[in-house]
Amino acid sequence: MSNPLTLERMRADIAAVLHETPDAIADDDNLMDLGVDSLRALNLSLLWSESVPLEFSELAEHVTLAGWWGVVQARQKAHGIEA
Repeated sequence: MSNPLTLERMRADIAAVLHETPDAIADDDNLMDLGVDSLRALNLSLLWSESVPLEFSELAEHVTLAGWWGVVQARQKAHGIEA
């Protein structure tokens, strides 16, 4: 595994796939409304799984960055990964 996944990296990665700036992505924005479709979400989960064991289905249960970050934090904690 590479470096721990951070909220800032997640925000930047989401912004990149949407061709936005990271500051355009708020924690509580509905990512689907911003344009994160299932294919983009799958690609992000695959990218992030290089840093933390993560399943697309876990992210699919949430629609905000805050929700996704909660999943990532739980997975990192369960695997002893410090963020």
